[in-house]
Amino acid sequence: MDSVVNRRKPVIPVIRAADRSQHIQEVSAKSLELTKVIRLLEDPLTANLKERHLFVLKKLLKRSHVGFLLKELTGIAKILNICAEKVKDHPEYVSILNEALKICRLPFLKEKASDEVTYAQDVIEFLSHMGCLMRVSDAAVRQQIVESVKSFYSSVAPKQQPDGLQSTSPGYRLQLLELSDLAQTLLLSMATLKTQPAIKLQLLQTLQILSGSSDMNCALILNAHGAETICLHMNEPDPSGQVLFCSSEILWNLLERGRKDEVTAQLSSMECVVSLKEAFFHLLMNGFQHADLQLRNDLLVITTLIAENPNSLLIESLFAKQLMGLVTFPELKTQNPLVRNLKLSYSNEDLKMKKLLLNLLVIMSKDFSALQLYKEEQVMLALLTLVKPPAASSERRSGLRHWSSVQQEELQLQALATLATIAPLMLDNYMSCQGNACLLLLLDWCIGQDAFFGQGHGFHGAGGRGSKKAQMRHCIRVLRSVTSSGEESVNQDLCDQGTINQLLGVLMQMEASPDEEDDITLEIKSDIQLILSALCEADMHRKELFGSEGVEMTLHFLRKDSDKFYSGLGHNKLLLSTVDCVWSCVVGCYTTEDFFLVREGVSLLLDLLTWSPRCVHGIVLATLLELCDNANTPSHILSWRDDGGQTAPRLLLQLWRREEEELGVGRSQHGEITDPQRPILSHHQQENTQPPLPANRASAAVLEISENLRSKIYSIFCKLGFQELPGLSPKDYVTLSVVRRYLDFKVGEVWDEISRELSVDGVRPVSPDRESLSTICKIAEDTAKKVTAEQSSFLEQQEKENVSEEELMYTELKSHWKQLELTAKSWNDYVSKTSNYEILKEVKAERKKHIESSRPKVKLEAAAAHPEENFMGQVLAVETTGAQGPAGVKVTLARAAIRAAGPDHVEPATQDPEYFSTVSVKD
Repeated sequence: MDSVVNRRKPVIPVIRAADRSQHIQEVSAKSLELTKVIRLLEDPLTANLKERHLFVLKKLLKRSHVGFLLKELTGIAKILNICAEKVKDHPEYVSILNEALKICRLPFLKEKASDEVTYAQDVIEFLSHMGCLMRVSDAAVRQQIVESVKSFYSSVAPKQQPDGLQSTSPGYRLQLLELSDLAQTLLLSMATLKTQPAIKLQLLQTLQILSGSSDMNCALILNAHGAETICLHMNEPDPSGQVLFCSSEILWNLLERGRKDEVTAQLSSMECVVSLKEAFFHLLMNGFQHADLQLRNDLLVITTLIAENPNSLLIESLFAKQLMGLVTFPELKTQNPLVRNLKLSYSNEDLKMKKLLLNLLVIMSKDFSALQLYKEEQVMLALLTLVKPPAASSERRSGLRHWSSVQQEELQLQALATLATIAPLMLDNYMSCQGNACLLLLLDWCIGQDAFFGQGHGFHGAGGRGSKKAQMRHCIRVLRSVTSSGEESVNQDLCDQGTINQLLGVLMQMEASPDEEDDITLEIKSDIQLILSALCEADMHRKELFGSEGVEMTLHFLRKDSDKFYSGLGHNKLLLSTVDCVWSCVVGCYTTEDFFLVREGVSLLLDLLTWSPRCVHGIVLATLLELCDNANTPSHILSWRDDGGQTAPRLLLQLWRREEEELGVGRSQHGEITDPQRPILSHHQQENTQPPLPANRASAAVLEISENLRSKIYSIFCKLGFQELPGLSPKDYVTLSVVRRYLDFKVGEVWDEISRELSVDGVRPVSPDRESLSTICKIAEDTAKKVTAEQSSFLEQQEKENVSEEELMYTELKSHWKQLELTAKSWNDYVSKTSNYEILKEVKAERKKHIESSRPKVKLEAAAAHPEENFMGQVLAVETTGAQGPAGVKVTLARAAIRAAGPDHVEPATQDPEYFSTVSVKD
């Protein structure tokens, strides 16, 4: 065999690229040599030739000192396994294993680019075999294994490679490591390292690297119960003091990169909880360095995550009881031996521990046994002590260390946030500790004018920097949580202390503040209104205490600008809480209702109904419906008009049509009923083919009433009446006819549903019942047909009115155009007269002719029938001629004509005198 090895020696060192045929022959020689080495180690005839084995293996490793070929990994893995078996009896093979593992730190070599894909499975199996070498008890071998695995994640500078060979890509080995069993094998080998603490620490460091670099490695470790294994070994003797730290880091990696629920499930066993408890209290009592305090807090965070698992055994292991003693320390004096001699440094790490303990209270409050533990350890009293204002905090004697003002503020806010969850669950304990009085004192301090500048560093202090806004926010949250529980004793105690007037004052004071509104301010205002609603909802006396001041508050917020509804700051929540406050605090009390009506509250609700989204319509309509029980409300609703002159009935009918459109109810273009058998059935109900529901559950026809607005609109119309409603169009009357019969249609729908359910169940009613069902369904269908006929008559009447209006419009248009033509002609004639003299003369002549023709002809006819007669009138002059007798006198007379009197006779304005000839007057 030695002669064979020596003959092969000249071809081992390098592969020359002289020609392809020679290269193939050399590679075949190498493979053949590796096979013979394996045969040498396994052959029974040569299995005991230890010196020859070592000589050949050293030669083989010397040839591969720059790295193992991918194609040889299968053989190398087999050789390493054989050597691992021989180490038990022959320790001389340890050096071979160590040397081979050192070579494993180098990148693998490939001859062709395709070798990485071709031999991928061989690499996976080789890495798995590496982990199995941990069974060798020799410390040097185990150390080489973990160091080799750690070297995979460090950049190793490859040595100069022989011609024709290349190193694999840097991430190649890491990708295949995730597919191997190496991580699981290393984890399981921890049980064999109790006597080798140094190797154990290195192994933990390696597992820390594996778990922190790959999600798949974390999954492999968890599959081998890695979290439980690490936790159980974290408290073993450790001279270096690093085992606990590495174990904590591995658990953190598993929580962050693995499946959190699986990690907490593994850590929830009694053994793991006890191990965590021992580690935590060891660090609490003996840890003074900053790293120890951080590690203590990390273990507390892991404990908090375990508490989220309902199957955790924190209470059964007494870990929770011991932690409760820390929660009340140093606020309360305790006889707990664990904390009696505990001295806090009041550093930031101690502050974090205190805040983590308060957070743990919230997590564990889901368990009823934990609440009982809180009562025993006086947790509620400690929390109320923490929330007191700084001026009323626990006494601080000089010379004693205590929380700083910034730390005290963070603890105060954290305690308030904890109370918001715990107080509703422990109301008896809360009342016995006078929780309401404590919170109201804090609220008084929040609205006080004394100088206080909040730091706002913590999570719960957001938005409160430089003010008391954060304290007020969380104080109001606690009050909201305890009042919303509905416990009458708590609410009555608050009312007895004047909470209603106090909250109204706080709310209006905040509203009058010149500061700009933000999301926190709006949240506080909304929560105050919810508290008032919870206090006044079922008590008439409290509604009277709400009074006119409260009504003015609701009216103020109802007048808020509608443009802010979609601002994203919380104006929408504030508006909803305002409407809820009207419903709970105003409706039901005649004094507040009347004041609300007088101050035009109904108009504000209707205005809100016009611009608000559909999600608000339900509560607004419900509030209006409740207000309609007041006899004065319908008149306010009917007298309302929006900016466009629209009336409330028309608005309600528009909402009805919009609701039916969203529900998919069958309607014609003009709103008529299209299917008399399903006059109000929604599209969802028509497609619903689910089996009949049990008798103790409401059917679809009944549930539909509470899921849309139609029932509320119908009820409001029942209060307003269906006759003489102002401002309705024919289309509105068509819709109103359906609204008026809504209850009849709904009754028929329910009976039809009953009939279908009986048919599906195969139940045949007795003959009288079947006839009754048929009659009821027929009545509902006939009612729908009558409504359809009524709607058709409305539409026909509207059509006639439209035609009449159209004719009148065309007549007006014709008259208008005729007037325009006459005006244009008159203007043209005027222009012609002023521009052409001949035309002017013709017009003048025609005008005279027209005047003459227009004179009355009665005078001429009367003159012809009665000729004129002259008579002697007035003597104008007398002359003497000298003749004898009457002939000697000459008289001048005025003559007047006598005309027949007629109806159109007009006396002349003047009369010219007419002189007669001289006559002689004879005696």
